[in-house]
Amino acid sequence: MGQQIRQINLEDDKPTVQQALARMQLELRLAKRQGICVLKIIHGFGSTGNGGKIRVAVRRELPEYQKRGQIQFFVPGEKLTIFEEDTRRLLRICPAFRKDHDIDRYNNGITVVVLKDTKG
Repeated sequence: MGQQIRQINLEDDKPTVQQALARMQLELRLAKRQGICVLKIIHGFGSTGNGGKIRVAVRRELPEYQKRGQIQFFVPGEKLTIFEEDTRRLLRICPAFRKDHDIDRYNNGITVVVLKDTKG
């Protein structure tokens, strides 16, 4: 089995929201094809700390991906804590993610996407 976790930074090169969403869509397709289990998306939270446009757009799109069956589920960074059921489910599906430094840091500049379910 190949790499289970991939990280992408949608803020690289300061893209527009549409460019960032297009890259996210491409990265999700590639990761799924390559058998990646978890995609950690860095989207930032806005330079003012009040929420960036890319974060808002990513979080608006992901429920649609989930409804269409393109992803299993996602965990916003601020809910990436062992006290949340989705995080515990993520860790059952991909135990290697336990080593990620953002667990229990309430980082709203990231979102973790689970691409495939292995009976978690």
